[in-house]
Amino acid sequence: MGERVRVVVIGAGASGTLAAVHLLRSGVPVELVLVDRSGEFGPGRAYRTGDPGHLLNTPAEKMSAVDDDPEHFVRWSGAEPGAFLPRRDYGRYLAQTLAAEEQRATAVVRHVTDTAAGLTAGPDGVTVRLAATGPVHADFAVLAPGAGGDDPLAGLLPDGSPRYVADPWAGPLPVDDGAPVLVLGTGLSMMDIALTVAPGSPVHAVSRHGLLPQPHRRAPGAPSFPDPPERVGSLGELLRFARRCVSAEPDRWRDFVDHLRPHTRRLWRQLGENEQRRFLDRVHHYWNVHRHRAAPDTHRRVRALLDSGRLRLHRGRVVAVRSRDDGFEVDLTGGRTLRVGWLVNATGFRRGGGPLVRGLVEDGTATTDPVGLGVRTGSDGRVLDRSGAPRRIFTLGALRRGEEFESTAVPEIRTQAAEIAAHVRQEVMT
Repeated sequence: MGERVRVVVIGAGASGTLAAVHLLRSGVPVELVLVDRSGEFGPGRAYRTGDPGHLLNTPAEKMSAVDDDPEHFVRWSGAEPGAFLPRRDYGRYLAQTLAAEEQRATAVVRHVTDTAAGLTAGPDGVTVRLAATGPVHADFAVLAPGAGGDDPLAGLLPDGSPRYVADPWAGPLPVDDGAPVLVLGTGLSMMDIALTVAPGSPVHAVSRHGLLPQPHRRAPGAPSFPDPPERVGSLGELLRFARRCVSAEPDRWRDFVDHLRPHTRRLWRQLGENEQRRFLDRVHHYWNVHRHRAAPDTHRRVRALLDSGRLRLHRGRVVAVRSRDDGFEVDLTGGRTLRVGWLVNATGFRRGGGPLVRGLVEDGTATTDPVGLGVRTGSDGRVLDRSGAPRRIFTLGALRRGEEFESTAVPEIRTQAAEIAAHVRQEVMT
């Protein structure tokens, strides 16, 4: 290994930025190559919005980009405890934090606007094949694909329909004619989309269960819950424990879910593959709306849209789409048909990580985790190949959901980024 260790970070949104920040702070003599097809390093899709009404769904005091400096974001923003700031502000914060670390560090940093089309890993390094600018050889790679969903209408709708918004965060929403809108998904992204378009257009939103995220409490109490058992053998056992904990205070489910947060990785792994699949099929949707909650003001405004009839939630799936000159006819399960002018995709994280990761799985460099949420990794975040051996590829965030379960929020990703930087440092120093 040369004087500097070269690390290629593929994906320079929030996850990739957190990885880069911690690598730059690690003290390792590093040459960092940040690759992102958008050319925008820092915000990523999650924090690219320009709408000041789109708020973070986590209080500012929990959103530091620096694992060993929990007040970092609060100092930058001047936020009061419990404040839910605009997501666009957090995007600026990530970009400025990365820029500050680049200036402060002795590292060499190169930004590359390109798409990673392939990745090979050998015993001494990796080679990233870039679509336009050629190969990059490095000692390590970090896969940080971040947020992004598969197209839920693939096979139902011809490509290129001008009234289908496959990525609502790629730019300003083009919905401007007052025609009804159908949003695919009823989670946090749908809530922001509805707040943007509902003043001018009626909005429908559909998901399998039709559930809306719960709001954060303005002033949460401090209920005392027992810690979960050291070992759980089944989903039923875990659910019985949960019911005992909240039976006296049924409205404290949100607090109970927060109480489980430090234990979720252990509990998830103890369940085993079959019980994990049962959880994903039967419980996950309820967990999501209590765990990934909305800012109080966001939830209040969305409830007002529901009460006024400007927003309607539907439980079900899209089974057919027919294009019309002025939009679409959309058939939902249960025999329902909606006539809308626009379709907007807000379905969340993709399974499998996109074409690059699928290629790694196909050639055996990576393996899909048992429940198909991401890829198998070691405890250090290294991707495991077909034989179970670690490669010189780290990953963090969404691709580790199958191993970690909770792996898409900033606090978890921030910790993973710090751990990756520590492992790279250890490799270099030994």
